[in-house]
Amino acid sequence: MVAGRAQTGAGQGQALSAPRFVGRDREFAAMNAALGSAPALVLLDGEAGIGKTRLLRECLASQGELGRRVLVGACPELRVPYTLGAVVDAVRDGVDNVADLRLSGLGGALRPVFPEWADELPPAPEPLKDATAARHRMFRAFVELLGRLDVAVLALEDVHWADEATLEFLLFLLSRRPQAISVVLTYRRDDVPGDSLLWRLTSRPPADAHLARLTLQPLDVGETASMVSSMLTGHHVSHEFAAFLHARTEGVPLAVEESVRLMHDRADLVRRDGGWARRKLERIDVPPTIRDAVLDRVGRVATDTRTVLYALAVLSGPADHTTLRTVTGLPNDRFAAAAAEALRGGLLRELKPGQWAFRHSLASHAVYEAVPPEERRVMHLRAGRALEQWLLPPVAQLARHFRLAGDVEAACRYTEQAAGLCVQSGDVATAALLRHSLVTTMAVPAEPLVRLVTEIQFQALSGSDPFSEIIGSLRSALHTQVLTPGQQASVRFQIGRLLMAAGEMEAGRVEILTAIPDLRPDAPEAARARILLALPLGDARPVTEHLHWLLEAPPAAGTMTSLDRLQQSVERAFALLMLGEEAGWEEAQHIPDVVSDPREASIVTIGHANVGEGAMRWGRYDEARTRLARAQTLAERHQLLDYLDTIASSRAHLDYYTGTWSGLAERTASLAAADGVRLKDRCEAALVTGLILGATGDVEAAVQQLRFAGRDDQQRIEATAAMARLHLRDGDVGGALRLTDDGAETVIGGGIWTRAADFTPVRVEALAAAGRFDDAAALTSTFERVLGGKQAPAPQASLVLCRAVLAEAGGRLTEAASLFGLAADAWQALPRPYDALLARERHVRCLLADGGDESALSMLSEVWRALSQLGARKDAERVAGFLNERGVSVQGTRGRGRPSYGNQLSPRELEVARLLLEGRTNRQIADALVVSTQTVASQVRSAMRKLQVPSRTMLAVRVMELGLLGEQRPLLPREK
Repeated sequence: MVAGRAQTGAGQGQALSAPRFVGRDREFAAMNAALGSAPALVLLDGEAGIGKTRLLRECLASQGELGRRVLVGACPELRVPYTLGAVVDAVRDGVDNVADLRLSGLGGALRPVFPEWADELPPAPEPLKDATAARHRMFRAFVELLGRLDVAVLALEDVHWADEATLEFLLFLLSRRPQAISVVLTYRRDDVPGDSLLWRLTSRPPADAHLARLTLQPLDVGETASMVSSMLTGHHVSHEFAAFLHARTEGVPLAVEESVRLMHDRADLVRRDGGWARRKLERIDVPPTIRDAVLDRVGRVATDTRTVLYALAVLSGPADHTTLRTVTGLPNDRFAAAAAEALRGGLLRELKPGQWAFRHSLASHAVYEAVPPEERRVMHLRAGRALEQWLLPPVAQLARHFRLAGDVEAACRYTEQAAGLCVQSGDVATAALLRHSLVTTMAVPAEPLVRLVTEIQFQALSGSDPFSEIIGSLRSALHTQVLTPGQQASVRFQIGRLLMAAGEMEAGRVEILTAIPDLRPDAPEAARARILLALPLGDARPVTEHLHWLLEAPPAAGTMTSLDRLQQSVERAFALLMLGEEAGWEEAQHIPDVVSDPREASIVTIGHANVGEGAMRWGRYDEARTRLARAQTLAERHQLLDYLDTIASSRAHLDYYTGTWSGLAERTASLAAADGVRLKDRCEAALVTGLILGATGDVEAAVQQLRFAGRDDQQRIEATAAMARLHLRDGDVGGALRLTDDGAETVIGGGIWTRAADFTPVRVEALAAAGRFDDAAALTSTFERVLGGKQAPAPQASLVLCRAVLAEAGGRLTEAASLFGLAADAWQALPRPYDALLARERHVRCLLADGGDESALSMLSEVWRALSQLGARKDAERVAGFLNERGVSVQGTRGRGRPSYGNQLSPRELEVARLLLEGRTNRQIADALVVSTQTVASQVRSAMRKLQVPSRTMLAVRVMELGLLGEQRPLLPREK
């Protein structure tokens, strides 16, 4: 470009126009076409500032011109959403009154969300205890209201911030047949939580609706130039300017607009040769982010104007004249002048006469973060006091404002009111989030703190650790507040129970033991504390100690609420089952299958899941499956989403036991690695993954998974047993003994046999293989004594297996064969096919060693076939080798294990060879493939063996000669 002479009157002397709608012709046509083929579902995705709102409004304006009624709502960027807020706002902003709609009695269900229409709505219906039914009734009422209003299009913006109730309503609305309303949703894919119901909505669109999926991309350089030109009185901009601006803003329209406005405010724009350019190419620093642009503009306005912007950001949404002025604290005349300047400056827009909002939510967020802390606190206090004066105060907003203002008493009061309303509407998740936000951000006095924490339904909170922040708040109260002994005990009990829920059993026990002496004897916490101490979790203790605590727990008092009595009954049942007491089954019969209250649903869901876990330990697999199915049904019905991971990991464990292995390793590995899943659930999933990998022969990967599983107390014993079994399979008796040395007393010595079914046979076999026959016999006798005659099929089968191992080790082959056969039958009856097949293999081997005939080999062939079909490749290979040595040929059938590549390089070996050719070391290859160096070394040795070469160098040469890296499964010469 040849520079011309710059004209005067640049920058601030020129007015800026609103940007023209550019670069969206294709998307505009597609959205209009979809809405013209009603009903439609339009999914509009794009990053922040990409222009979703502008496209939506342009399209909806054209729909309005056709006489179609359109309602628009937006999900606010609040940490604590309000129930159905976007839908409520859409209806409220688009409708003046509902008096003439002739709503049915169902319309009375809308009174809680439209209190201003109370005189125009039908009477409120009878309250429903069932949260799901209450929510369903409200959804039906909304659908009727939209129908009577003859709404053609419902558009909701920023649904990545939507509360669960809003997403459930959308699912409900779109499931109606026929679908009468077109729905448009805008969202940012990257900001949608992994467990959001929005994914279900986008992945399963209604079959009879016209679906349009639109993803907005950044503007290109030419479109950026057109947009900037439209703001600068239509004159062209230099190519260098457009390219520079595009590079710094990445073509995001909002960033482009804000950057141009900032440059204009700084007088950094000049006219050259009839067009616009930057004043000095090498000096002008265009802000790379919207935040920088917005804050720089805010810093240039007058103090009063900045106060208006701060106040609107504090209100976090559209605000009316009176409320906004109150929050600013400015006199009327100064407020009017400042508000007018803010509107002229382009940061604000007037939604309707007397109601203002930021042009973009990102601008609001940036301004809020810039408000000085003390000024922000004062403004939140003013906002709370202003909203309190409303005829129908918005309690959720009041809870937020008073919390951020530091007014503890008011924040507690409004938080509990708002949470109560959420529960009434069936929105348990928002209720939990409201309480969690309060107690983790404010120093709440001990009594309301305990009350709030007690009410939190943690399963409704997302994330892998919903406990630590609350525990921190409780500890802070304990150390900073002056408390009576009773108050201290209540706080300590809460700390203890949450520590145990988080998996820190011993730390939790210490807190509860400290609290018990000062807990009021008739308080629910007194009984619950003792029941928690009765659970055999954490370090080993004799069963008598746990039973002592259980017997000491007072019975449910008449003064207890029904909720407390239910909690005590459920936890007592689980404790009894974990302690191996038959009475636990009778107690478990009192757990209801159906409940209506959301708080009861939480207790009953985890109750059934816990009984299902106990049933697995006892070997009552039909009972376990039934209980887990009930828990699943309740969790789905009451949207207890966090419990679904717990149930899924337990069902995976049950599937492993019962031989349902197809796809199981992949499913559990995914759960074990998932973000946002509780550690206990990840550990149980890792345990199952490790068990499957061990059976298929991937020992190193199995051990990695099992070690991770051992991080949790409830999986540690079984994971240890599984690793010891792998050592025994490889002939490493010493390794098996070392692994099981500590667990022997932990598992058996204390008399808690429910933890022993998988551990004891491995320990007995390790002792017998080491020649410690007396120790093996003594351990078996102890196991038999503590188990007694309990109706526990899995531990009883383990006991028979221990006796069989002893008989075989003592050379009593006839007895051993009989006992292994009995163990196989017992396992199969559960059913537990993998253990049954392993026991049957040993049954046959003892028969053959004792002079058995060919019929035994035929039986062993069936064992090989069943192991292959199950997917236990490593065990099937062992049995096949044994059979081949005796002249019985087995081949051809493969199970669900990993594929065999024979004398060909596997895909992973080829990948290792490729990296080897690049000159990488084993460590560098391991880092690239995210495996251990031992795995790489093993794969290099395997490849060298298959290609019959003596060194790594020769391996690289041979791979090049054969041209293997261009083929998936090369044909290689067999070894001679």
